[in-house]
Amino acid sequence: MCGIAGFIDFNNQTSEEILKKMTDSLVHRGPDAKGYFFDQKNSYAAGLGHRRLSIIDLSPLGNQPMQFADGRYQIVFNGEIYNYQEIKDVLMGLGHRFISHSDTEVILHAFHEWGTKAVNQFIGMFAFVIYDSQEERITCFRDRAGVKPFFYYWKDGLFLFGSELKALVSHPEFKRELELNAIASYMQFGYIPAPHCIYKDTYKLKHGHFLVLNLRNKELCTELYWDVYDNYNKEKIKIDLPDAINETETILAKAFNYRMVADVPVGVFLSGGYDSVCVTALLQKSSAQKIKTFTIGMTEKKLDEAPFAKKIAEVLGTDHHELYCTEQDALEIVPTLSHFYDEPFGDSSAIPTSLVSKMARESVTVALSADGGDEIFGGYTHYDWMVKYYNRFNSMPNLFRKTGSALLNVFGADSLPGVKNNNISKSKFEKLQSLMNDPSPKNLFMAATVYYSDKERGRLFSNPVATIASDHRREELDKRYFDPLSYAMALDYQTYMVDDVLHKVDRATMSVALEGREPFLDQHIIEWAAKLPNEYKINNGQRKFILKQIVHKYVDPKLMDRPKMGFMIPVDTWLQNELKPLVDKFTGREYIEKQGIFDYDYVEDICSKFYNGGREKHEKIWFLLIFQLWYEKWINNQ
Repeated sequence: MCGIAGFIDFNNQTSEEILKKMTDSLVHRGPDAKGYFFDQKNSYAAGLGHRRLSIIDLSPLGNQPMQFADGRYQIVFNGEIYNYQEIKDVLMGLGHRFISHSDTEVILHAFHEWGTKAVNQFIGMFAFVIYDSQEERITCFRDRAGVKPFFYYWKDGLFLFGSELKALVSHPEFKRELELNAIASYMQFGYIPAPHCIYKDTYKLKHGHFLVLNLRNKELCTELYWDVYDNYNKEKIKIDLPDAINETETILAKAFNYRMVADVPVGVFLSGGYDSVCVTALLQKSSAQKIKTFTIGMTEKKLDEAPFAKKIAEVLGTDHHELYCTEQDALEIVPTLSHFYDEPFGDSSAIPTSLVSKMARESVTVALSADGGDEIFGGYTHYDWMVKYYNRFNSMPNLFRKTGSALLNVFGADSLPGVKNNNISKSKFEKLQSLMNDPSPKNLFMAATVYYSDKERGRLFSNPVATIASDHRREELDKRYFDPLSYAMALDYQTYMVDDVLHKVDRATMSVALEGREPFLDQHIIEWAAKLPNEYKINNGQRKFILKQIVHKYVDPKLMDRPKMGFMIPVDTWLQNELKPLVDKFTGREYIEKQGIFDYDYVEDICSKFYNGGREKHEKIWFLLIFQLWYEKWINNQ
């Protein structure tokens, strides 16, 4: 796990000193070593920078940038290739010779042997860049699920890339021009969906894609090499439940054990929920040593899962560690968020994830996080909602639905006494209007997942905003295989999971130089699970049904049978109390009007309803506060 940065400058103005500044902005991601490659030609300058967190082959032979034997290729790589030894054996059989034990060198040789198709061999998480001095091009890859981040900037002959935006912002020619439509998308979701970014001319390389920049003609193109839809666009297999449970467990165990490959200590985040218990149970089953597990506890009992996690750790026989934090401990994280999350990010579980990462780093260098189980096995409540309302709306006679839509349009939300002063009710009314008019799967999914409706988003901004293209609106699920559950899970796998969950874990772990690994995101798991019958995912209202059957082999169901809590913190209470002075400052008329992004009257309305007993979602206030804290650090203080 590392931090990478670099550039291609066709203006030939970028120096090696600038490269070092860009790279060293990522020191938190790689404190163990640093390296730089700089090449200046007549038509461009090229630079690759690397900050290393040593995980595999701890010797200097694993340092980067790494050069291929004949000097043609240079690579910088962030991530891990878990099956590198198997690929290495194949390459050695083809005549390749290696000087290190690192997976980085395996990538170089694989690329030399198979070109861009080498990526199909890799099981892992990765973002890497290969500079080919002979063909004069760079090729940039991002892993299938999007575990590892990759940002790039392309404007006026300057191409910049990095693991985090702060590396790009460190270049003196980077223009911090805000992308208004991306801000609007952030306010709806709490994150900015790929390929978009908070700044203009700046992008996220999408998961399952690679990018090629031709240095001779300046042509830049991206190409898809893996797509989750390819797995859903197949018939469900016919398999009885016992066989499905056994095969699923076998596939999970193999993927989980791959993630234990390391030359440093490894542990597991154990929340006590089904996903993390599944990872821990299967790993402990196959390990002669006690697996190290880590749990964060909250002093507020209704939010505290630590006692459950401790009991489960005792049952499984792990070496368990827990840290209880107070609200003050958690609150102290808030001012640091805009540094490590250098694009606005509204998921408040970033706070406890940061705390548990800091605790784990005292004992291990690698921690496994059980993300992806919900998206793969049907764990979210909005999946029930999608299935229920898809069937309900689409069973309505067309004439009845259109008549209902017309009536709702006649009686607007502002004309109804119980609705007009209640923003939550108003939002629900407007969603119903929209769904009666268009009950498409796309519209249902958006209604279930956004915090600001399109109408509310329009009111929030002082200037018109547009909807940006993203995977939220992809409709590549073949009609032959369509069902609302598969549709929703496929969308979440490529949107919320990538741009929220994985982004959160990467930044939280790397803020303390801890490598976070995602065992559920082995491609073989989704390729198998997508084919399973839906009733093995949600069965009579029981979500993640097949995963639960596996866990119940190792942990008594009575110990697991409790409401899902996750990493929850009392944001609504904070906003009412400790954080209110910050909200008042950043939503005041003077600040809002000087900033020129938001409509003050609407901001005042949602804040007033939240603070004065009216009904309003606290997430709207939180997202706004987080954006303002980000704006203060990265725009006002640049």
